[in-house]
Amino acid sequence: MSTDYSALVSKVWNYAHVLRDQGIGYGDYVEQITYLLFLKMDQEREEQLGEASIIPPKWRWSRLAPLSGDDLELQYRDTLEALAKEKGLIGTIFRKAQNKLTDPAKLKRVVSLIDAETWIGMGVDVKGAIYEGLLEKNASEVKSGAGQYFTPRPLIEAMVKVVDPRIGETVHDPACGTGGFLLSAYDHMKVQSQDRAQQRKLREQSLSGTDIVDEVVRLCGMNLYLHGIGNGESPIRAADALANDPGDRYDVILTNPPFGKKSSYKVIGEDGEVDTEREDYEREDFKFTTSNKQLNFLQHIMTIMESDGRAGVVLPDNVLFEAGSAGEGIRRRLLQQFDFHTLLRLPTGIFYANGVKANVLFFDKHPPRSDGKSNSKALWIYDLRTNEHFTLKKNPLKATDLDDFVARYCAGNRSKRKETERFKRFDVVDLLKREKINLDIFWLKDESLDDVDSLPPPDEIAAEIVENLQAALEAFQSVADELTRRD
Repeated sequence: MSTDYSALVSKVWNYAHVLRDQGIGYGDYVEQITYLLFLKMDQEREEQLGEASIIPPKWRWSRLAPLSGDDLELQYRDTLEALAKEKGLIGTIFRKAQNKLTDPAKLKRVVSLIDAETWIGMGVDVKGAIYEGLLEKNASEVKSGAGQYFTPRPLIEAMVKVVDPRIGETVHDPACGTGGFLLSAYDHMKVQSQDRAQQRKLREQSLSGTDIVDEVVRLCGMNLYLHGIGNGESPIRAADALANDPGDRYDVILTNPPFGKKSSYKVIGEDGEVDTEREDYEREDFKFTTSNKQLNFLQHIMTIMESDGRAGVVLPDNVLFEAGSAGEGIRRRLLQQFDFHTLLRLPTGIFYANGVKANVLFFDKHPPRSDGKSNSKALWIYDLRTNEHFTLKKNPLKATDLDDFVARYCAGNRSKRKETERFKRFDVVDLLKREKINLDIFWLKDESLDDVDSLPPPDEIAAEIVENLQAALEAFQSVADELTRRD
C-alpha cells in the first residue's frame, strides 16, 4: 500500500476512534463506509469515465451529499432501504443495509470526509485497502485478530502470472474476500485481446466468486462494479462454498480459503464417516470425511475444476502433513488423480496473524490414466520460507521477492525447469511411499536454529503452541466421538 493509501486509511481510522468512543463499533463503521464510498465512486465513475450509473437517480450521491441534519439522516436511511430491494449487483451490495450512523452530525462528518476525496482515480483496490487497513489496525489495537487473512497483493499477482488465465477462460474464487484474485486476473486477461466480443465476455461472464461474509461480499461486488466488471448482475454470491456442489465448473481457480482448523458443520463423506459439528451438510463429491476446513476446501476445489482446469490455492501447513485417513487420502488423490506439480512454501510474517505457516499448491486436473499410473510425475517445491524474514510493516513482501520463483516456475514450458538451492524436484513415486504421504519437506539448513536470539517472537511461539494444542484436542475429540458412536 502506497503512502497515499496509508494516509487515507489513517484518516478513515482516526474517525473510527471517535465513533468507537461513542458506541459505534468498527464493524458497523466499515459497513457504513462501504455504502457511502460506493455511492460517491458511482458518481465519479459516471462523471470521469462516462459510465452510466445503475443507481436510480433519487438515491445517488448528488442527492445525499449536500444535505445535513435530519434531512441527511432521512435521505440516507431511505436510500439504504430502497437499494437493498434492488435486484442484481446493487441488491448484493446493499443486502440487509441499515443506517448505523443515526446521529446526523456524525453522519455528516463521514459524508464530508468521503466527499472531500476523489476515489475512483486511484485505480487500485482502494476499498479493499481501507477495509484491510482497518482490520489490521483492529487486530493490533484490540488484540482480537483480524478474523480473516488477506492475501498480500505481490503474492496474488505472482500466482496469477504463473497460472496464466487466458481470455475466454472462466476464473472463480470460492473464498473471494474483497476480490483481489479476481481483479488481478481481470487485469492479466484484459490485455490479451482487443476483440470487443471477447472483452465483453470477460467483463460479463468470465469472473465469479463466493464468500460467506456479507461485508466482504459487498466490498467485492463494489470493487468489480467500479472496474466495469458485471452487467448489472452480481458475479459474487453470499454463500458457504462448502455447503454444496454448485454444479458450475471453472477453467481456473485462484483462492486463499479462510484459515482455521475446524469446520462449522457436520461433514458426511462418501466413506460414510461423520464428523459432528453444529450443522449438517452432505457432499457426495467429497471422497473423504474431515472437519478440517482447508482439506474440505481442497476437495471442493477438486470438484469445481473443469476436466482440464488448473488451480493455485493458498493453504496452511497442516494440509501437507495432517494425519488420519482423510489427510493422507486427499494427498494421495491429489498426487495420483491430479497433476500436483508445484508447491511454494511461503514465509511467515506476510499475513495479519503472526506465525501463520502457509503454502501455495499449484495443480491441474486431468482425466484418469488408462494405465492406472499417477497423473503427477514430480512435485517441484520452492522454499521461500527458510532463512527469509518478513513483517507487515518494516519488511513487507514485495514483488521482487517472488521474481525468482516466477522465473523458475517456467509457466510457458515446465519441462525447462532446473533445480536450484531453493527449488527441488521430488519424484511422485517416492512421495507416495512416505509415511502418511507427508509432504512437509525441508532441505535447507535453518540458520536461526543456531542462534537462540533468532527465536520467533513470543506471540508467534504462543500461537503455534495454541494451534498444536487445538489439533491435539480435536484428535482426542475424534476418538471420543468414535467411542460414543460404537457404544
